[in-house]
Amino acid sequence: MTDKSEWQGQVGSSWARQWQRTDRSFAPLTAILLERISSFADTRRIADIGCGAGELSIELAAARPDTEVLGLDISPDLISAASARGSHHPNLRFAVADASTWSDLSSAPDLYVSRHGVMFFDDPVAAFSNLHGSAAPRASLVFSCFRSPSENAWASKIGALVPSAPAANPHAPGPFAFADSAHVAGILSAAGWGDIAFEPVDFDYVAGSGEDPISDALDFFGHIGPAARAIRMLEGDARKQFLDRLRMLAESHLQQDKVRFSAAAWIVTAKK
Repeated sequence: MTDKSEWQGQVGSSWARQWQRTDRSFAPLTAILLERISSFADTRRIADIGCGAGELSIELAAARPDTEVLGLDISPDLISAASARGSHHPNLRFAVADASTWSDLSSAPDLYVSRHGVMFFDDPVAAFSNLHGSAAPRASLVFSCFRSPSENAWASKIGALVPSAPAANPHAPGPFAFADSAHVAGILSAAGWGDIAFEPVDFDYVAGSGEDPISDALDFFGHIGPAARAIRMLEGDARKQFLDRLRMLAESHLQQDKVRFSAAAWIVTAKK
């Protein structure tokens, strides 16, 4: 589980340094998400929740020069990276903010979007209630989130290398907190959102590429996700054995000069 303080510190810093790789790993999903967002054409103000290093915000600002786009994230390092990347778009700005409490009624969004940025709220009903209250009338919501770990090979197979007790609460803040669509529908409904719909999307999670995709994947895993946490915790022979097994796993998923894992997400839509 990754909590708010980690995103504001070490985890956010790692993601900021690795934004090229994280964007690559989500690239197929990002393309699908942008296509779904394109159907919400009549928008004047878009807010990107948990915008990370800004890829989704930047793409939307470029595609909609007459729309104000705001990216929000609790990590100062990620917002710094996003601001540098998006500085040439006059209709785009980024802010360090917690979406669960953020409000700007002077520029109420008519569309909220997020690529995997909404699964970490301590109190998701309160967070989505706040977003509902801060939105323009008839605003819409479009976000992606992971389905179950068993459907995401990059997570389940890495997790199997270091067996650990399952989380007591599968809905606790973290990458898979929104895997259960019924649970998510209940959150959104309780927060005032309606017309809730879920679309399952499968995609290739690319962990390594380039001249040496295996080494690239191992370096990526050493900074991002469950392997990075395990590497930090393990010592001595246990750490070496884990790294050896991680290399074997990466080699087994080398396809056409890229290390690929199956991944599964929901694209969730709702309306105010």
